[in-house]
Amino acid sequence: MGGESATRTAPQRGGASSGPAGGRIGQRLSGLAVALGLVLFLGGFGWGAVVYRPYTVPTSSMAPTIGVGDRVLAERVDSADVRRGDVVVFKDVTWGNAPMVKRVVAVGGDTVSCCRDGKLTVDGKEIEEPYLPEGQAAEVANFPTVTVPEGRLFLLGDERHGSLDSTAHLTDAAGGTVSRDAVSARVDAVVWPMDGMLERPTGFEALGDLSTPGPLRTMGAMIVVGAVLVLGGAAYGPLAKRVAGRSRPRTEPAGAR
Repeated sequence: MGGESATRTAPQRGGASSGPAGGRIGQRLSGLAVALGLVLFLGGFGWGAVVYRPYTVPTSSMAPTIGVGDRVLAERVDSADVRRGDVVVFKDVTWGNAPMVKRVVAVGGDTVSCCRDGKLTVDGKEIEEPYLPEGQAAEVANFPTVTVPEGRLFLLGDERHGSLDSTAHLTDAAGGTVSRDAVSARVDAVVWPMDGMLERPTGFEALGDLSTPGPLRTMGAMIVVGAVLVLGGAAYGPLAKRVAGRSRPRTEPAGAR
């Protein structure tokens, strides 16, 4: 009839079935991305909760490596895995009831003394300590040679002027040393402020192997990748609908030109 209006549908490109099939594949892939992302994201946090413990350092005895009030992550380690140069968390009743953070400078069997040319000496070797405050000597006052008993550690703070460390306990029965078994964790990173991973002190390399960093970087990568996959997979649906809306067939009156 003359009063009727008719519409024409613009032809689709690529075939009628390509859109729905592509949409189903995209939905499956986005769901897989979200699932994998959740596994990585939650797995990274769960792994971290098992391996690491957070501590707040209340003093400046480890400055400038760790400042007053800094928040650190310390990896739970076996005491046998502690190496020279490690920054460790330990608790010794003769030093106090609270956990303390110091740097291991000598282990069982080592001889340690200070100072020769302003430097710490371990087993007769002068130790380069780049982590000390700029211009500061290895110790405020010289101390006699100490032979560290097997199974024990000699610990110093990086801020030697105010650190109550092994040098403050030289007259104790243990001669300022601490049992390896007193160590509960090794500091891997300063997380607040975000100063990052602690550098391994190369000055001790000539005396033996250094410890290797913990899995913190791997866990961080898992968390970041997981978050990206979750967000990307979740965003697929809204984006796909928006794209589909733009590509829908247009309808126009039959008489339009």
